[in-house]
Amino acid sequence: MDKKTATKNLDNLITKVEGARLKISEHHIVKIIGISKYSTTQDIKTLYEAGQRAFGENKVQDLKQKSEELDELPIEWHFVGTLQKNKINNLIDLNPTLIHSLDSLDLAQELNKKLEAKNKKLSCLLQINSANEDTKSGVEAKDAIKIYKEILETCPNIILKGVMCIGANSTDIKLIKESFKITKNIFDELVPFGAKYCSMGMSSDFELAIACGSNMIRVGSTLFKE
Repeated sequence: MDKKTATKNLDNLITKVEGARLKISEHHIVKIIGISKYSTTQDIKTLYEAGQRAFGENKVQDLKQKSEELDELPIEWHFVGTLQKNKINNLIDLNPTLIHSLDSLDLAQELNKKLEAKNKKLSCLLQINSANEDTKSGVEAKDAIKIYKEILETCPNIILKGVMCIGANSTDIKLIKESFKITKNIFDELVPFGAKYCSMGMSSDFELAIACGSNMIRVGSTLFKE
């Protein structure tokens, strides 16, 4: 991907994000995470030079490789994939800005234990399976507030920053919208407990997610298309 294409992709995305967020409020700010899991380090660098600063990977080994290769750039790295317990120490060592995929109390407690051993803290989002789909990770919506508060109380080395969900896997806009609204309602209840980010929306549904209150979107193909 050349600089011209990267700039065009980013400008087009920002225009759509602006249109969606301004329908809510001029004060509603949306952060864009460029999901680079299928992209080369050169493409990431090109997009960085076009103005994109935050990138997300869904495999620990890919995050390690790309962050090391692009070490000279002050990129904000996010981890968005399923975190396996045997990869926790490796991820801690990479010190990502934000982990989007804390998908159970059990994982949180294991992560906290390993963070304590290394005397480190990491910022995380609680992943909610608001679409209630067997194929998706995350806590059930009905348990989310209770689990969020329990992590706050029992995992001092985890800095909870909010919630994340993946929209319903459906062509029915109503179902996708419902999964976003469920997550946003949970987020609103958690704001008094320090929740800052409501991470919802990908390339296919980010405008709908923003309309439902998302303030952080995870976009891959829209940014990285040739």
